[in-house]
Amino acid sequence: MNSTHHTHRVRPRTLLATALAALLLTATGCSSKADSANSGGDGADGVKTGPGVTDKAIKLGALTDLTGPYATLGKSIVQAQQMWADEVNARGGICDRRVEIVVKDHGYDVQKAVTAYADLSTDVVALPQVIGSPVMAALLDDIERDKVLTFPQAWAASLLDRDSVQVLGTTYDIDMIAAVDFLTRAKGLKKGDTVGHVYFEGDYGANALEGAQWAGKKAGLKVVGQKIKATDTDLSAQVSALRKEGVKAVLISAGPAQTASLVGVAASRGLKVPVVSSAPGYAPQLMKTPAAPALTALLNVVSAAPAVSSDLPGVRKMVASYQKKYPGSLVDSGVLSGYNAAQLMGNDLKKACENGSLAREDVVKAHRSQSAVDVGLGTAQNFSDKAQPASTSTYVHKPDAKAVGAAVNVEDAHTAPGVEEYLASRS
Repeated sequence: MNSTHHTHRVRPRTLLATALAALLLTATGCSSKADSANSGGDGADGVKTGPGVTDKAIKLGALTDLTGPYATLGKSIVQAQQMWADEVNARGGICDRRVEIVVKDHGYDVQKAVTAYADLSTDVVALPQVIGSPVMAALLDDIERDKVLTFPQAWAASLLDRDSVQVLGTTYDIDMIAAVDFLTRAKGLKKGDTVGHVYFEGDYGANALEGAQWAGKKAGLKVVGQKIKATDTDLSAQVSALRKEGVKAVLISAGPAQTASLVGVAASRGLKVPVVSSAPGYAPQLMKTPAAPALTALLNVVSAAPAVSSDLPGVRKMVASYQKKYPGSLVDSGVLSGYNAAQLMGNDLKKACENGSLAREDVVKAHRSQSAVDVGLGTAQNFSDKAQPASTSTYVHKPDAKAVGAAVNVEDAHTAPGVEEYLASRS
C-alpha cells in the first residue's frame, strides 16, 4: 500500500529507467521462458516435464504478504501449505517427486510482487498462493502467458475467465448476495429499509458492492455505499454518515482493522444494527481488542469456507496437525484457505502425472478437467467452466472468542436464492 506514497518522491528519470529495466527483464524473461517451456522433454520415468519440474522435484511458488497488512494471514497460509508439502513428501511425494514450495514476500506492494513473480516464474510449475487483488490484477497477463496454474488468495470476479487462474470457492459478489439474503431472512430487514455498505476501493470492494446492489434491488432495499482506502482505520465519519441515512444494517468489505473500527464505533454511538463482513474482514485477533463485545453482539461473516472450528472431519484433522506442527500459532481462516488450495493443487498434479505430463499447460488442463472436487474441507468445487466461480455456496459465521479461530458456523454452506439468476444475468 505504501508504494503509492513513494512514487511522488521518485524522479521521473529514475521511474523511466526502472520501467525500461522492467521491460527489458520481461522481454528477456519471455524468450528464455519460451525456450525452457519448449525444452520440456521427458523425465526418466517417461513423464513430460517443464519449468519447475525435474526427475526429483516439483517446485511450487508462493507470492505472499509476510510484512504488510495481511502478514498474519500470509504466515498462516505459508505454514499450512508447508505442512501439506511435508505430509505429501512423507508419503513419497507426488509422481515420485519431492514437492518444494518457494516463498517470496511482497508485503502487499504491487511493484515488489511483479519483481518477485519475474524471479520465481521461470522456476515453478504452479502457484498455490498469491495474496491480494491488486497484485493479481498486475500479474494476470503474465500468468496467462506463462500458463502457470494459480490459486489467488483473492476472490474478485474480475479474476474469472482465465484458463490459468482459479478463484477457489465463491467470488465476493456472491457472498454479498448471501449476506443480503441472511439480513432479510434472519435479521428482519424488509422492503424499503436502508443498508449501508462500507467497502475498499479496488476490485475487492467494487465486486462486493456489485453483489450487494443487485441483491438489494431484488429485495427492495436501498444500498448506500461508503468507499474507503486500505489506510483508513478510523471509520467514525462513515458511521456518522450511515446513522444520518438511518441504516438498519451494514455490510463491510474491507480488512479486519476496518471491521473492528466500524463495529466498535457504531456500538459506542448507539447504532446497534447487524453488520455482515466479507471473509477477509475478520480475523481472530479482533477478539483481543476493545471492539470484541460489540463484534460478538453485532457481527456475522460470509465465507466460501467453513469456520476452522467446524466439526467437518477433514477440518478437525487439519487443525490438530497444524497445532501439533506449529504450537502457539494462531489457527485462522488462512490456515484452512492455504491447506485447501494446497490439497487441490496436489490433486491437479497427481492427475497431470497420470496423464503423463507435468508441463505447465498440462497441469492447467488436468485442473480444468475436474467438475466436482471435494477434499473434505468445505464444499465441492467445479473447475470445468473458467467463466464461473468454482462454487456458489456460502457459509455464515459469527465471532466466538472461545472457539478455535474465534468463529463458529451459524449457517452451513448454501446457495442463496438469486445467485443462479445473478450469474446468468452477468454472463
